[in-house]
Amino acid sequence: MFLRPRPNEKWHLDEVVIPILGKNHWLWRIIDADGDVLDILVQTRPKAKAAKRFLQRLITQFSDPRVVITAKLRSDIKPIETLAPDADHRAHKGMKNAIEGSHTPTRKPEKTFGRFKSHQQAHSFLSAHEPINLIFRPRRSKLSATSYRHGQADAFSLWADFASEMVA
Repeated sequence: MFLRPRPNEKWHLDEVVIPILGKNHWLWRIIDADGDVLDILVQTRPKAKAAKRFLQRLITQFSDPRVVITAKLRSDIKPIETLAPDADHRAHKGMKNAIEGSHTPTRKPEKTFGRFKSHQQAHSFLSAHEPINLIFRPRRSKLSATSYRHGQADAFSLWADFASEMVA
């Protein structure tokens, strides 16, 4: 079984609008400083109550973050102040550049499959896609070329073993 590495203490809270059957839905993601997606939430409207439950679930699972970086949305400020009062909340447009590049793994399958057909399909696909993406996407900037190739070989071996177990 694959275990997620312990998340970094710096979290990026991000919202992305994704179209589902012609209507906009909000995809909320919390990503740690290493670029690992901790969890996602898909909802029809940007509801502060749902965002608060989403953040509470992550704090319960991983403990309080040291730093939380968000956009300058006012709806992000209150849940962070109440749920993680000791966290340093930073709301600045330029600080989110690292997280904006992580939209690519979300947008690529969305376009390949011809957009998502339902709220449930988007949530189930993206929540399964992120851990799988983590296996096949080692942090290349921190590895030598040889280590990267070994990591890729290990990932494909792990995936082949997993696929053979699922077929059997």
